[in-house]
Amino acid sequence: MTSPKRQHYPPPGNAVALPPSPSRGEGVTLRTAADLVAAGLVDESRRAEIDAVAREFALAITPDMATLIDPADPADPIAAQFVPRAAELATAPEERADPIGDEAHSPVKGIVHRYPDRVLLKPLHVCPVYCRFCFRREVVGPGGEALTPSELAAALDYIRARPAIWEVIVTGGDPFMLAPRRLSSIVGALDGIAHLGVIRLHTRVPVADPGCVTADLVTALAAEKAVFVVIHANHPRELTPASRAACRRLIDAGIPVLSQTVLLKGVNDDAATLTALMRGLVAMRVKPYYLHHGDLARGTAQFRTTIEAGQAIQREMRFRVSGLCQPSYVLDLPGGDGKVPIGPSYLAPAGDGPFLVEDRDGIRRAYPPEGEIKN
Repeated sequence: MTSPKRQHYPPPGNAVALPPSPSRGEGVTLRTAADLVAAGLVDESRRAEIDAVAREFALAITPDMATLIDPADPADPIAAQFVPRAAELATAPEERADPIGDEAHSPVKGIVHRYPDRVLLKPLHVCPVYCRFCFRREVVGPGGEALTPSELAAALDYIRARPAIWEVIVTGGDPFMLAPRRLSSIVGALDGIAHLGVIRLHTRVPVADPGCVTADLVTALAAEKAVFVVIHANHPRELTPASRAACRRLIDAGIPVLSQTVLLKGVNDDAATLTALMRGLVAMRVKPYYLHHGDLARGTAQFRTTIEAGQAIQREMRFRVSGLCQPSYVLDLPGGDGKVPIGPSYLAPAGDGPFLVEDRDGIRRAYPPEGEIKN
């Protein structure tokens, strides 16, 4: 676990952004090393390094995220997520191009079918920002293939033909990057499949580019079926007034919003930072859902903590933070075998029948208590 001295976050419930400079926080998305240098986010001496990484993996930083970066802080948690580093060009032995087995479980283009009752639908491969730790970093980015009309039709036909599919997760890429008309068409098609119960959309847009959550986009999500939106946020500084307003537009329209977070070394791998993030999310009516252990994506070793460190953080938070603020700590198994919970256990067998249960002070107590076991 990293040192708790990093105080990169505001008090829970507040949203504080760094004051924008004239070249940051305005204008277009930054997509090249030259853009980052011109915006004052990196020194000219890093141009060649960033160019080399950008030739391998996509680069994009929205004005909203650029504004949050403190270029004077070499440990800035927002820069760590979005500004390329040379370490990304080193591949650890355990890393792989498809770390969670999307390709092995893709029976039709645009579909990933890992679980009996749900599938991923990936209509596009572009995102508002490109996270340096992304598990799909090999396939996302400008020029990434979107589904053609015939490919999308085939993907929808695959879902229609399988009554066991109860939930569709629309992901990518980022589905909120679609024009509202196209997004509405996809949601409407899914809404018309009788055996579906839930339509879920995973997106970084409400945090990374919140101005795109317009009334038209919210209207595009209207459906008779349950529609859930899952946003991605990793640090409390990302919960800006604009991102709060974007989530409020979704929630006020009756769309439940959940969140997922990736446990990242140097960004959020301490209980204080994660507590501030989870409390901030809950305060804006967003329920924390997943805390992901870092995937074995190529060039991402610098972000991965140990599982033991993640468990220690969760243990520290368990009895000190509201249950509303507790995400499920999960590992996506390599090869496509699915997510498994990997949080700490508080229960151990103690012979025939009783258990030992660890309480909030770390004391193990018998359950049932001695003298209360009945035949």
